[in-house]
Amino acid sequence: MLTDVAQFIPFFFELRDLATPFDAYVRSLTPRPSCVISDWCNPWTSGVAKSLGIPWVFFHGPSCFFSLCDLMAANHGLHERITSDDDEEKQYAVPGMPVPVTVTKATAPGFFNHPSIFVLRDEAMEAMRTADGVVVNTFVDLEREFVECYEKALGKPVWTLGPLSLCNRDAEAMATRGKAATVGKEAITAWLDGQAPGSVVYVSFGSIARKLPKQLFEVGHGLEDSGVPFLWVVKEHEVDASPEVREWLEALQSRTAGRGHVARGWVPQLAVLSHLAVGGFVTHCGWNSLLESIAHGVPVVTWPHFADQFINEQLAVDVLGVGVRVGVTSPVMLFGDEAVVVAREDVARAVSALMGGGEEADERRKKAREYGEKARRAMEEGGSSYENLTRLIETFSRPEVKEQ
Repeated sequence: MLTDVAQFIPFFFELRDLATPFDAYVRSLTPRPSCVISDWCNPWTSGVAKSLGIPWVFFHGPSCFFSLCDLMAANHGLHERITSDDDEEKQYAVPGMPVPVTVTKATAPGFFNHPSIFVLRDEAMEAMRTADGVVVNTFVDLEREFVECYEKALGKPVWTLGPLSLCNRDAEAMATRGKAATVGKEAITAWLDGQAPGSVVYVSFGSIARKLPKQLFEVGHGLEDSGVPFLWVVKEHEVDASPEVREWLEALQSRTAGRGHVARGWVPQLAVLSHLAVGGFVTHCGWNSLLESIAHGVPVVTWPHFADQFINEQLAVDVLGVGVRVGVTSPVMLFGDEAVVVAREDVARAVSALMGGGEEADERRKKAREYGEKARRAMEEGGSSYENLTRLIETFSRPEVKEQ
């Protein structure tokens, strides 16, 4: 397990050493795979697949909106212009996008934007451009314009197959997706059952980002000050950071008893988002979480941390109209940052705006519900994602792969 930011660059370079054993493994398979699907972090698999005459399909984990931004930035030399500029606050328009998208040096699209790893970015871009097609976890009715532009820019098919989370249809599948919950599902469900429909804001920042004590306190005070019922997920190592944190959380729970519930550990997110009591989600804007929220018709407060999340925020707020910004403008370090990026007043403001009444809030909820309905239709038989999966399978089921 990686525990420090400094470990990431060596880790990604070391991944390339898996090419030889992966080649040997694929050669040993009978029959050979019809295609290889691999993500942005493992472009070296492309060379293995092509050396064996096997089609290679590129999978990019973020939104199609982000993927198009990333491609346009690369095609138009935006990364190089930003890197050579010392102005950290300067706003850059991403060229070639069908809607306005602006970024700063810190929020520019891409995962390998540091000069020391440009070689990895270039390898991933080359693999994407030479792939036999691209798979994206999204659906046409959510990102139609960006899917069409991405497909045109790449000159190859883009198969939208999501939201993949909707493959988990029964209660048990939703409760165990990813891993077994460290917090009892029954306790969370029982608490949610006691809340009014659409009244609870769910707060979770994904599996990687972590909050240090000063920021945790601001989140908790902001939720308390909002007056909104909340279900807040706090990681075990965040709770164990100090006795002060544990004592403070216990005091918070006492003050908000009945209205607030703090869950320590990993919770069944799909089960939470599908509960009728949940009417909003404070999210880090990781694509899986954001898409899961949209798929369940739940609007969001956007609190991006790093990587694709700032671009995803623009999609949620400015394009889809289902989000409220908490106000973050710069990334934090992957494993925590001593800086208090968001004050309690900002948390309370954003949560109140999301969960409150008024025309804007009602419109966000309406749009979220409509996208949720479209997401479900996309995954049903005859829906766009269902049909795209069928086409993907048919494309690579033809007996064209030659063993080498």
